[in-house]
Amino acid sequence: MGSPLYRAGRTGSGEERFHDEKQLQVVRRNAGCCRGRRPAGARRAEQGAPAARQPAAAAAKPQLPGGASALSETHGDWTVNCQVTGTNKLCSLSHQQFNKQSGQRLLAIELTTKTGQDAMGTLALPFGLALANGISLEVDDKKLEGTLQFNTCQAVGCLVPVAFDAETASLLQNSTTLKINATAADTMQPVAFTISLNGFASALARTADLSAD
Repeated sequence: MGSPLYRAGRTGSGEERFHDEKQLQVVRRNAGCCRGRRPAGARRAEQGAPAARQPAAAAAKPQLPGGASALSETHGDWTVNCQVTGTNKLCSLSHQQFNKQSGQRLLAIELTTKTGQDAMGTLALPFGLALANGISLEVDDKKLEGTLQFNTCQAVGCLVPVAFDAETASLLQNSTTLKINATAADTMQPVAFTISLNGFASALARTADLSAD
């Protein structure tokens, strides 16, 4: 039913329900003082709302084992790296090769994965290759279909985007080497690079595990 006061306030002729003019004036003053103003309890609740939301925001911040902001692990000939910056977490697996004499990097591959069943990333190869010819890949002498194209060259080398579907990722996890076939720009002769897959399977699984929210 509700209070008679509120029922009267909702009808246009409700004022006739009050028995004297003095009572009516009190009601009008009370109504006027509160019009357009929120109850103090509502204002306090709104003021407390941001504080109530803070724990949820903190819980959404990406986490690494032990609360670390960075992580690096060795898996055979592969490395897993994770970095947390603000609300972003980036994890990847990579392999690099260096010239033993000069220490200069010869090639590198870096991949990301969310599921552990596929992967995508970038392959960095040295300068001096015939870029227009692209590259082809072999896994334990099994040639993968298609030719991959270079998309740019930077200080780190000439870059080729790579993407491995579930079938190819499974093949990589159960093989020993990934071979890269390219062409030398000066002689136009074939040149090959070999990447060890030792530790690739565990690195892929670990990257997926660390990448999970």
